[in-house]
Amino acid sequence: MLPVRVKIVDVGPRDGLQNEKQPVSTQTKIQLVHLLQDAGLKEIEVTSFVSPKWVPQMADNAQVMEGIHRKKEVRYSVLTPNLKGFEAALLSKPDEIVVFGAATQSFSQKNINCSIEESVERFSPVVKAARDAGIYVRGAMSCAVGCPYEGDVPAKAVGYLAKLMKDIGVQHVGVADTIGTGTPRKVQAAMEATLQYFEINDVSGHFHDTYGQALANTLASLEMGVWQFDTSIAGLGGCPYAKGATGNVATEDVVYMLHGMGIDTGIDLDALINAGQFISDALGRGTQSRAGKALFNKRVNA
Repeated sequence: MLPVRVKIVDVGPRDGLQNEKQPVSTQTKIQLVHLLQDAGLKEIEVTSFVSPKWVPQMADNAQVMEGIHRKKEVRYSVLTPNLKGFEAALLSKPDEIVVFGAATQSFSQKNINCSIEESVERFSPVVKAARDAGIYVRGAMSCAVGCPYEGDVPAKAVGYLAKLMKDIGVQHVGVADTIGTGTPRKVQAAMEATLQYFEINDVSGHFHDTYGQALANTLASLEMGVWQFDTSIAGLGGCPYAKGATGNVATEDVVYMLHGMGIDTGIDLDALINAGQFISDALGRGTQSRAGKALFNKRVNA
């Protein structure tokens, strides 16, 4: 039984832009958030409170959060890797914070220089502080299907990470195919392992399109009843610790597919195309969204 409605979290402003080598102005980031919420997005991952030494693109995190004209019905989330980051984020009044862990030891070591267990221990006080402040906590589980260092990831490793996150009070987890090598059955196995510890309403999919499998993996998750997904406007993004990993699946492509299946998203696809075109123009390159490109060209040639 497919869901009748799907919730999309656009991670473009944060996950999408964090690896851009060229500077993206604060005003451009704010404008992107405004265009996304005008298109009907109710969940937007805005920025991350990390050291500018590691992610210089997110150095203007507080200014971006301050510059947004907030809508009551929109939930604005930020990534906080540690207590220092959380304390800085708190001043910007996010509705949700995101912590992250990896399903493999190799990726955890390369990404944040510690083991899976140490990373979760590090996030534990962050989760507690957020919950105490009434802020919702989402956990991102990286490399839940494939790892650039270890290859295929067994489902039990995903279940292990999900349990660790559940134990420290994380309220929702995203199953992330960080390097985009996943195929439908592998993704379903990772989802099944996660669902041993989290309810279906507290699990989402986060798929990269490196091997062109993201829409297929989205459909495979929908077939299990998963109804929440992270996507990125114009297919922006990648991962600095996963060489060759291309962008997240494009929001436009997922919305086009869902609407074609009669599944409601609450998103205006035409307005979404405008947001994708805006950020692609700002970056000086074409959109990575196939639906976005096709529909924009159709509009131009009409």
